[in-house]
Amino acid sequence: QVQLVESGGGLVQPGGSLRLSCAASGFTLRYASMGWFRQAPGKEREGVSCMRSMDGSTYYADSVKGRFTILRDNANNTVYLQMNSLKPEDTAVYYCAADRRPICSMSRAHPYDYWGQGTQVTVSS
Repeated sequence: QVQLVESGGGLVQPGGSLRLSCAASGFTLRYASMGWFRQAPGKEREGVSCMRSMDGSTYYADSVKGRFTILRDNANNTVYLQMNSLKPEDTAVYYCAADRRPICSMSRAHPYDYWGQGTQVTVSS
């Protein structure tokens, strides 16, 4: 059974850091393109970052560029989102998604094959 499980969310002060994890089971993550998305209350889901399976190319939304890093740990079949210099506007539920094709997309319309259940990130003082 294919499953993505996110963890690592929580409450953090502005300027702080969090590392989100997305653990995969039922498939080998290094052969999938992975995306991170987020959805704030009252807003549409938006792409944050993605990593393409074939060459590990990474892409970031302008709003997080230079602050967030997507990382892949093949040994643990896990993808991470390292988030630094967090801002209140980063508050959202964060989701990871997997595409078995070598296609990296941050579009919410992209037909990812699998989605995790989400983890809440709250940035507040």
